Amino acid sequence: MTTTAGGRARQPVDIRPEAPAPGEPRFVAELTPRVDEAIRAALARYTLPARLREAVEYSVLGGGKRLRPLLAMLSCRAVGADDRLADSSAVAVELIHAFSLVHDDLPAMDDDSLRRGLPTTHVRFGEAMGILAGDAMLSLAFQVLTDAAPDAALAGRLCAELAQGTTGMIAGQVYDTLGGFPPGLTPRQHLDLIHHNKTGALITASCRMGALAGLWPRADHPHLAALTAYGNAVGLMFQIVDDLLDVEQTTEQLGKRAGKDEQAGKLTFPGLLGVAESRVEVDRLRSIAHAALAPMAPDAAGLADLCEYLAVRTK
Repeated sequence: MTTTAGGRARQPVDIRPEAPAPGEPRFVAELTPRVDEAIRAALARYTLPARLREAVEYSVLGGGKRLRPLLAMLSCRAVGADDRLADSSAVAVELIHAFSLVHDDLPAMDDDSLRRGLPTTHVRFGEAMGILAGDAMLSLAFQVLTDAAPDAALAGRLCAELAQGTTGMIAGQVYDTLGGFPPGLTPRQHLDLIHHNKTGALITASCRMGALAGLWPRADHPHLAALTAYGNAVGLMFQIVDDLLDVEQTTEQLGKRAGKDEQAGKLTFPGLLGVAESRVEVDRLRSIAHAALAPMAPDAAGLADLCEYLAVRTK
């Protein structure tokens, strides 16, 4: 048992996996445990203070869809390579995703107390440790890539892709919470700018990193452009579905606070387009994603199945 900064006893971290969602593709059950084991193995290689390690493990191993690692692995498969070549990319993108969630939940940001049905990291460990755990996951993601890549050129390219996705994600969060949009944009253009960055940038980076891991050193292969188009479409589609779930599902169903975007006065797809038109947009983006995968069939079957599941998910 550990103690808090104030000397109070703290219970050991209770890391509980989420139950499978209805309609999940079969490969999710196959790959998700491998992602978790790869994350555990990666973290074990680094020396961290005990409480920091506890907070990082709580943040990154406490369940979740593992969407971004799955996209990296399945993109590697889609280019005809062994998806294990993308293991370090999968770990790195999930560390960045977990960092973003921990910081998004902080009092200065969304001020959330619930994530995946559990107390958020800053609630469980204190605000200072929440900030530091996020910081640690950010830097560890790049250490994982540089330590695991088979050559320095690939390590540099993967780090550049991840940095671009991370910067885009942060820029999107700024637009979403603090504004500062370029002048002259319509409300729909505001939404697209937010979510192509906040949600889409890291999703697209996941696809590109998995593809590069499988194609290297053929970094100019046309499959990379196709998977970029897939990632762009799926990233925006994922956010629209997320917005729909926020207005249609309960806190208990989602495992996080429902209706928070409306309460915060944020611009959302259902708020701007309405529910019916938002679903039309989901279908349009789903078609774009499938079209992008056509040159890679049948190797891209996993990405096609994942797109279908993401379009109709309920949590």
